[in-house]
Amino acid sequence: MQASRNGVAVAPPQHWATFMEDEGVELREQVPLAPYTTLGLGGEARYFVECGSEDEVRAALTLAADGRLPVYVLGGGSNVVFLDSGFPGLVLRITIGGMEFRDGESPEVRAGAGVDWDGLVQAVVARGWTGVECLSGIPGTVGGTPIQNVGAYGQEIAESLVSVVCLDRTTLERRTFTARECAFGYRDSRFKRADRDRYVVLEVTLRLARDQKPRIRYPELQRAVADLGAFDTIPAGEAVRLVRQAVLALRRSKSMVLDPADPNTRSAGSFFTNPVLSAAAFADLAQRWKEIPSFPADGGVKVPAAWLVEHAGFPKGYRSGGGGAGISTRHALALVNRGGTSADLLALAEEVRAGVEKQFGIRLAYEPEVVRSET
Repeated sequence: MQASRNGVAVAPPQHWATFMEDEGVELREQVPLAPYTTLGLGGEARYFVECGSEDEVRAALTLAADGRLPVYVLGGGSNVVFLDSGFPGLVLRITIGGMEFRDGESPEVRAGAGVDWDGLVQAVVARGWTGVECLSGIPGTVGGTPIQNVGAYGQEIAESLVSVVCLDRTTLERRTFTARECAFGYRDSRFKRADRDRYVVLEVTLRLARDQKPRIRYPELQRAVADLGAFDTIPAGEAVRLVRQAVLALRRSKSMVLDPADPNTRSAGSFFTNPVLSAAAFADLAQRWKEIPSFPADGGVKVPAAWLVEHAGFPKGYRSGGGGAGISTRHALALVNRGGTSADLLALAEEVRAGVEKQFGIRLAYEPEVVRSET
């Protein structure tokens, strides 16, 4: 087998396989990445390991450092686009499991980074605890939630997070961050900016609320909950389950819950984030587009990216020139793999972004990470 160093193929040390076997980790070569993503796109990883413990993560990072290999840390694959050329280094997939529930006045749950996120939400809601119910149905694993500050329907992981335990990729030292230290923002955290690619998330602890009804901030969700039952008259535990039911129904109606039978779910969810404009910039935009919707945001005004996309001439169901990628027939922000390539998908993303910028003067930001050859 060969590793790639500065673009030059070199033979890796012969002790690699033995070292990984001693650590209980299987090192695989030339592994297709498409099956590990919700988009179903991407070439091969030169090397690939699955790590179910902190020690296994250390072993994989040690191997990569020994071979001077670039590393990409993969979770549930729901927020990532791998190129058709694949990844020339080591893809380290986190499968650390386990959930611990701590009951009390302010209950908590601690979960390994590889735990399925919606499985955690389901377990929390089943206990009648409030705090993550609006994040139901979001694909991916627990480890990705603090990196992205995952949010939906006015609720964010930042509101319930207590701490994140990480491993420094360089020093291999364990470090714990509080919610405040994570420097959360809208779909943002220190792990995406100042400490990008520095840490591997190992586990997350969340603090929930008991005997407290959920806050429903979005009118769309308020209507969906009202259609299901008498929210105001039922106990808190039943109310949180009702909200989860409503959120899942809304997400399914937009093909935002993974379903092998629904081709619209071959996506990375929302491909663009909602832009946050200054009050002055929004006032200028609203003069020209009086019907534009908006929501208050910290330090500015949030504009729905879906509205911008559709009003820039990209309706639901739109397909790129080659047809290999398209916009979901149910959600204007979901770019869908229609049997094409990553190049097709990214060409569509750029077409949409350019169209929105031309029409509104706003350059949309990608929500999923596009993995280049080095990271």
